[in-house]
Amino acid sequence: MLALERRNLILEKLQDEKKVVVSELSQLYGVSEETIRRDLEKLEQEGFATKSYGGAVLNENVGIDMPLNIRSKKNVVAKQKMAEIAASLIHDGDHIMLDASSTDLFIAKAIKSKQRLTVITNSIEIILELSELSGWNIVSTGGNLKEGYLALLGPRAEESMASYYADKAFVSCKGLNYEHGIMDSLELFTSIKRTIMASASKCYLVVDSTKFDKTAFTRAGGIEQVAAVITDEKPSDRWLELFRRKGVECYYPKS
Repeated sequence: MLALERRNLILEKLQDEKKVVVSELSQLYGVSEETIRRDLEKLEQEGFATKSYGGAVLNENVGIDMPLNIRSKKNVVAKQKMAEIAASLIHDGDHIMLDASSTDLFIAKAIKSKQRLTVITNSIEIILELSELSGWNIVSTGGNLKEGYLALLGPRAEESMASYYADKAFVSCKGLNYEHGIMDSLELFTSIKRTIMASASKCYLVVDSTKFDKTAFTRAGGIEQVAAVITDEKPSDRWLELFRRKGVECYYPKS
C-alpha cells in the first residue's frame, strides 16, 4: 500500500470516528508504529488532524477542507436528497454550470437520464462522471489543477467560465452565515464561485443543513446573489424569513 493511500484511509477513519490510535492503525495496516506516527505528522502538517498522546484527533476547523475523496463520502444521504431536487429543476436541452464541489458531483450523477444537456464545469471528477454520455456537450474550463481536489482553478478557469452564459448554475459552499452570506475555505474556490454566480440566468446554492450558521475563511457573496437555496431539511423560521426578505426561493424535501 502506498503511503498516500494509507493516509487517505486514516483520514477516512478520522472523519468517521473523530480519533485514531497509533497501535490500532499499526495492526490494521501492517506497518510499524513509527510509520503511523509519520503519517499522523503529515496529516497534522496538512491541517487535517491534531496529534494527541498515542494517536490523533480530527481537526474540525471549518476552514479546513477535506480532499474530494473524503468529502464525497460525507453526508451522502443529504447530498442525494439535494441532488434529486436539483435534477427536478434541470430540463432536457438546458445549459448548466456545476462547480467542483462534492455536492455538485452528486447532481451530476442524478441528471444522467436527461437529454442534450450542456454542462460547463471546472471539476475533473464531474467530467469523468459524464464522459460516456452521448448527445451531451461537456465543457471544461481548463485552469490549474488544485492538488487533492480534482478542481481546475485560477485566472484561466475563471476567464473560461465567464465566457459562457448558462440557463442554470449550481454552487455549494463551506458555510452559510446569516450576516456574512456564502463562505468557503479557499480564495481560489470563492473566486470561481463568484464568476459562476454571475454567469447564469438563475443560480442555485446547494447547501446541506450542517452548513447553516457556519463561517469560513473567505466570502463569496451575499445570499441575495443566488435565486434559490436547495437544502436537505426545512430551515429554521429565522432563515426562511431571511430568504423571503431577500427574494430567495428555498427548496427542501417535503415530508
